[in-house]
Amino acid sequence: MPRGVAQSLGREPRTVTLVRPDDWHLHLRDGAVLQSVILDSARQFGRAIIMPNLKPPVLTTADAQAYRDRILAALRQAGAPAGSFEPLMTLYLTDRTAPDEIRRAKDSGLVHGVKLYPAGATTHSDAGVTDLLRHCRATLDAMQDCGMPLLVHGEVTDPEVDLFDREAVFIDRVMLPLRQAYPALKVVFEHLTTAEGVAYVREAPGPVAATITAHHLLYNRNALFKGGLRPHWYCLPVLKRERHRLALLDAATSGEARFFLGTDSAPHAKGAKEQDCGCAGCYTARHAMALYVSAFDAAGRLDRLEAFASLNGPAFYGLPPNAGTLTLEQVPEQIPASLPLADAEVVPLAAGESLAWRLRAE
Repeated sequence: MPRGVAQSLGREPRTVTLVRPDDWHLHLRDGAVLQSVILDSARQFGRAIIMPNLKPPVLTTADAQAYRDRILAALRQAGAPAGSFEPLMTLYLTDRTAPDEIRRAKDSGLVHGVKLYPAGATTHSDAGVTDLLRHCRATLDAMQDCGMPLLVHGEVTDPEVDLFDREAVFIDRVMLPLRQAYPALKVVFEHLTTAEGVAYVREAPGPVAATITAHHLLYNRNALFKGGLRPHWYCLPVLKRERHRLALLDAATSGEARFFLGTDSAPHAKGAKEQDCGCAGCYTARHAMALYVSAFDAAGRLDRLEAFASLNGPAFYGLPPNAGTLTLEQVPEQIPASLPLADAEVVPLAAGESLAWRLRAE
């Protein structure tokens, strides 16, 4: 099925055509911010797993239904064709999430995962789980029984653990005991960032997969400090050393079914990023597929992009691949210095830089 790259005759640019991809980890926010960002994702992806860390968070199936309705209304208002983008909803796991709520969510057909935020791990995670196996066993039983995936932010929040080691420690403290207790539970290790994480996902027993962002494929932690402190490159989990980036690139371009695309695109107003305690999150939605194709092209693995972007995710979630295709062309395009975001602006990742690829206009 992979289409690879087409080299046209004459002066036509190289192109790559894929089954329409999906984004298996996306922050859309709400209200006017949602309205500002929705088309950036909808013009590239057929579906997206929508993160539930709103204020207040998406705790119940009714919350997820209401949020989905707001997303669909924003799509209509933005002029997106009906049915062109499907939001796949998630619930926010807490110490008090009831097993009956999991069963309601599964029966709804609208909720496709439950998100584990360790309390305090990232943006709007204060209501997150304090001890997964102490407080959530009945809920995890229900999830395993009905096939509801657990989507994990894989970092511990222990202040004594170095920030750059928190993913590796999470594997030892949380993932290994979790898999032993719930061997049939479907688990997605979200926004993987380390060589240790790659090794774990490759070797773990049972149904385990991982999403990988474009920014963790393309950049290491030096990007945070190039020419000074660069807040728009700050995300959680943070960018890591070059050896970790190379391990992620190897995993993403391997064709292995356990690895698939998840942008973790997270819009924050410029002012919220550029302050003494700036928000974590990189906005990549506008140029997401151009960023990914750049990473795969640099690795000489464009023929593996379709599996990563379009096929592996649906297979893990038990969904069919999308109908239709998406074409990218090797034509330079500059990333804008900023983009509108409600009554403010958002600075996209790599603002002002030029990418070698862009979406082909339809």
